[in-house]
Amino acid sequence: MQVEFVPGAAGVRRVRPSTPEDGPAIVALMQQAGLQPHVDPVHLHWKYWREHPDWFGPRSFVLTDGRDLLAHGAVVPGTMRWGTRQARVIHMIDWAARREAIGAGVLLMKHIGGMTDFLLGIGGSRQSRQIMPRIGYQRCGTVRGYVRTLNPLAIPRRPTRVPWKRGPRMARSLLWILSAPRMDLGGWAVRRIGPDALDELSAVLPAPQPGLVTLQRSTALLRHALACPIVPVELYALERGGRTGGYFMLSFAPGQARLIDGWVSSEDPADWRALAHAAVQAARGHGAAELATWASDPRWGQILRTCGFHERLQLPIGLRPSAKEVIPAETLRVQMIDNDEFYLHFGGNQLWA
Repeated sequence: MQVEFVPGAAGVRRVRPSTPEDGPAIVALMQQAGLQPHVDPVHLHWKYWREHPDWFGPRSFVLTDGRDLLAHGAVVPGTMRWGTRQARVIHMIDWAARREAIGAGVLLMKHIGGMTDFLLGIGGSRQSRQIMPRIGYQRCGTVRGYVRTLNPLAIPRRPTRVPWKRGPRMARSLLWILSAPRMDLGGWAVRRIGPDALDELSAVLPAPQPGLVTLQRSTALLRHALACPIVPVELYALERGGRTGGYFMLSFAPGQARLIDGWVSSEDPADWRALAHAAVQAARGHGAAELATWASDPRWGQILRTCGFHERLQLPIGLRPSAKEVIPAETLRVQMIDNDEFYLHFGGNQLWA
């Protein structure tokens, strides 16, 4: 796919899919923009060029003037579902442009936006948050970051820019552990499963709920996440009475475990509390200081709070609809698996507590 734009100083600007040969130039472009990109070719291949169940072809695009790369953006594809409707959605990641290439990043974003029904934005840099409303993103919710302490003694092993804060952080984390509710799985059993057993989860993947927009899941998407080479990812099934009733996924960044996705085929809050407790139980054996997760719908946020999680951050959610679409009125449910949050880290202090 290739699109011509207004001729620039060095030639005609074109958007094209990137190739692995563009990897070093993409890394250099992102570094010039002040970002900290992945540099391992294996990591780049998984993010940009590995086959994806929800996307045909490369998931990375560049704007070039025929000589240099002026801008880059990659896509995390998905499908939003609400009521009887569904729509394609893209979350852009690794979006960067040369400072001197005025408008290059916006041109590339608009090109990618033409490939989908909605562009999704969650959080982002201060500069991105300032730009997004100007280019059509509309605020449609808030995602809250929650954390539960697992092991305060792991905190001193993590680097920090402010060493004197280690003591207060450990004290607060210990207090949170002492005040956390008793673990109660409500009769659910937890079993780790691998890529070969994913079909067991087909009947318990997220489904549209009244008042809720969900991001579609498939066994192929879970398999793609399990293959992530950047951080370890584990998948667990929840079973009770001889049947599988739910699942959850964990990823492991330095010092921090992350509950990146999960669902229970039940309306009973006790079953959702069991999912949260099961994730805590599964994460404890990995030496992480804490377990972090997201909630954008009030019900899940309330469940997390009753299970000993504490709110630590808020991120705006924005949608940019195509000309033919209208933003749903229902609450949009997003999880870390819906963008790059589940594997993004910089090798240092990842702690929220």
